[in-house]
Amino acid sequence: MDFSTEDHQHCRFNPLKGEWVLVSPHRTKRPWSGQVEPSTDEEVPEFDPRNPLCPGVTRASGEVTPKYTSTYVFNNDFPALLNDVPGPPKSDDPLFQISEARGTCRVMCFHPKSNVTIPVMTISEICTVIDKWIEELLILGKEFLWIQIFENKGAIMGCSNPHPHCQIWASSFFPNEPACKDHHQREYYKRHGRPMLLDYVEKELQKKERIVVKNDDWVVVVPFWAVWPYETLLLPRMHIQRLSDLSSSQRKSLAEIMKAITIKYDNLFKCSFPYSMGFHGAPTGIKLQEDCSHWLLHGIYYPPLLRSATIKKFMVGYELLAQAQRDLTPEKAADQLRNLPDKHYKSS
Repeated sequence: MDFSTEDHQHCRFNPLKGEWVLVSPHRTKRPWSGQVEPSTDEEVPEFDPRNPLCPGVTRASGEVTPKYTSTYVFNNDFPALLNDVPGPPKSDDPLFQISEARGTCRVMCFHPKSNVTIPVMTISEICTVIDKWIEELLILGKEFLWIQIFENKGAIMGCSNPHPHCQIWASSFFPNEPACKDHHQREYYKRHGRPMLLDYVEKELQKKERIVVKNDDWVVVVPFWAVWPYETLLLPRMHIQRLSDLSSSQRKSLAEIMKAITIKYDNLFKCSFPYSMGFHGAPTGIKLQEDCSHWLLHGIYYPPLLRSATIKKFMVGYELLAQAQRDLTPEKAADQLRNLPDKHYKSS
């Protein structure tokens, strides 16, 4: 019997994180009798007077959200990080280490209407979102080492508010995920003299096996080492280290490809597709003065859905105790996404 990636289990290596993922494609044939989630295609009203992210509504803090007409950023009323706090005492015990954690957390509303998500926004509106991300990155990056922009879309991803928004957490410390990527990209750069992800995107463009959408500046692939069923990686086709390095034309093409991939997602199961997404780029703060040539800016989409709009992938058991495992090959996932219509399923 000859080995086939589409039929036989195997492990794939993620060079960005130094981790392995088990791929078990034959498991997609098993019947499902487990948890079924509520529908993610419920209609969201354009305005809800009880929704604190809607213009003119009073939030839990007592602050009134202004009647904004575009994007709107405000300090999180219940932040995980505060800046003006005392630091903990140092510990000499290797088993009980503690360190300072300062920062600030902001919320950014994409649009004044609650029923307007990224895939149905105009390119101009998405460009405004990107411009605001960069503005916040430049401001917060003067002080903080890491600026994490992220969007949790859908209740299944823990989003408690259906209004289209993201969060921006700035921290004095280097969080685990980007710190791990920093290490592996740096080691690759030392050995090969080129950014790991720039080599990777060029090889993906040659292979054409996992590409979902692309344009002159960007490409979206289901990465070779993907963990989540329809996980994608958004990569620039040139050496860009941070969002703030983008030209106006590159911002526009980023808006275009973000709209394209999220339309594909919505069209897959004909629902408002849930995900957690964010950007990783070179660190800021004191690192702005250092050489970060090993870094390549990239966006990550982690969607939980596996078989339908109501059946998700569970990261439990083996995944928690051993290593990540997926049932669908990245090539199959990319093929499914790539062949979906480019027009949103709700478009007239």
